[in-house]
Amino acid sequence: MTGAPRNDGRARHDHLRKLVLEADWLEQADGSVLYHQGKTRVLCTASIEEGVPRWLKGKGRGWMTAEYSLLPASTGQRTDREAARGKQSGRTVEIQRLIGRAIRAVADFDALGERTLLLDCDVLQADGGTRCAAISGAWVAARRALDHMGLSKALPGSVAAVSVGIVAGRHLLDLDYSEDSNADVDLNVVMTGDGRLVEVQATAEKVAFTRADLDGLLDLAALGIGRIEQAQLVAVATLRA
Repeated sequence: MTGAPRNDGRARHDHLRKLVLEADWLEQADGSVLYHQGKTRVLCTASIEEGVPRWLKGKGRGWMTAEYSLLPASTGQRTDREAARGKQSGRTVEIQRLIGRAIRAVADFDALGERTLLLDCDVLQADGGTRCAAISGAWVAARRALDHMGLSKALPGSVAAVSVGIVAGRHLLDLDYSEDSNADVDLNVVMTGDGRLVEVQATAEKVAFTRADLDGLLDLAALGIGRIEQAQLVAVATLRA
């Protein structure tokens, strides 16, 4: 199923937007990547600190937490900094928790020891799929940081995410903003490198969808995540300057 060219020029329904992963984009972070997916750009950093939350002390296990934010000029209309408003939005909290669940699904906290891995995902430019890009980029940043600190065994698996949806009756992979905002059905799929599902966020935005639609969209997501994983592994293997 190919159909007409998509809004951004992609020729096929199963094409990802162009992926560019710039590892170690920041010099002082333990691990970082500037993650481009089409026009969406997310800066993901990972920091490793000694110590764990009070409720984990003395147990010999580590912890991981994530934060997510939209920079003011990342969208078409300026977004106020949430710090200025005095609280985070429900959307921000939900995405942070999603990023945390995704990376924790492939982490070994015994191997991390009593250390905390902190992930920060800042959206520099949003054109759809920011939460998925944040998850995929956060894994790269985390792996770069852990490799740098000699703690590679703390992240034995990989994880990535991608959006899929039904737009004007077509099953599409990796929705940009114009497609996402007009989708009849919208899914965000998080999957491990060995094909296990971590999370499926599926919503009928305009019309209900069938089990066959869901199966087809999950297959499409698996195809896209496999390609993202290839780009992730190249970024992880990039030699440090």
